[in-house]
Amino acid sequence: MRAFDAVGQHLSFTGGAAALSVSQSAMSRHVIGLEELLGKQLFHRDTPKLTLTAAGEELLPVVRKCLDRLEQTMNGIRDDDTAKRALRIHIPPSLLQQLALPMLRDFKSEHPDIRIDVSSAHVTGLPATNLDMAIVFDRPNVDDRVTDLLWNVRVAPLCSPQTARDCAGSSLADFLAGQELLHVKLDDEPRDLLWATFARQCTLAIPTEGGLAFDTAIAAAQYAMAANGVFLGDYDMFAQELADGRLVMPFVMSIDDGYGYYLKLHADDLADPAISVFRTWLINRFADHPRRASVPA
Repeated sequence: MRAFDAVGQHLSFTGGAAALSVSQSAMSRHVIGLEELLGKQLFHRDTPKLTLTAAGEELLPVVRKCLDRLEQTMNGIRDDDTAKRALRIHIPPSLLQQLALPMLRDFKSEHPDIRIDVSSAHVTGLPATNLDMAIVFDRPNVDDRVTDLLWNVRVAPLCSPQTARDCAGSSLADFLAGQELLHVKLDDEPRDLLWATFARQCTLAIPTEGGLAFDTAIAAAQYAMAANGVFLGDYDMFAQELADGRLVMPFVMSIDDGYGYYLKLHADDLADPAISVFRTWLINRFADHPRRASVPA
């Protein structure tokens, strides 16, 4: 299993052998033995570059996760610290900064014995890292993971008070046509997807291709507050900025763009008491988070 994992991570018998400090022939024998045990080929060897077969792609992340969990458990036993294994969770940057940081503080106050390691990077969907659970920004989808909707996104055009004042009296279409539209990039999607969706749902004939694009909604919001432009922001996520007057919603027009924040984890991980406790706590905390009344569309 370790040999298969190393070769799969490097997509190279040479690279895998170097990682484990064994010979290439030994790595090959181990992988062949695993393939014979399964009755399935795990790698395509007849291509210029080693690639995983469908069976290999299915097995590799499971092996990686099991080996990682085994190593953590053994280290905990060795250090007499099994109960304090850190839970690894990914939280998208905007959600982390706007909502999740105080939640994590409260969870630590209530459960000081559970350690949490947080990673945060721009990504739509699941990040390509080894995690116990991940909050993802995505459309609804079905896969082999337990999926819980934490936060449904509803967006509206948001800008600085000065930007709104400069266009007082304009219609929504004229206002947006005369502004720099700030985009939040989504992986493998057109840069103007969110604005194009907003224009279509609101039947606005406006150009959406121009303007600056950012990796995160928080970056777009900070630019809008410091400079100019309009971004599509979740008005509940930016409730504090709206309350403080740093952002304004110049038009009462919002849409559900189909995206939300979902908690994802493997079903077998629910057997871990710490993961189960954190999942339940997080679902309840997001459910209890105050949200403003619906903005009429």
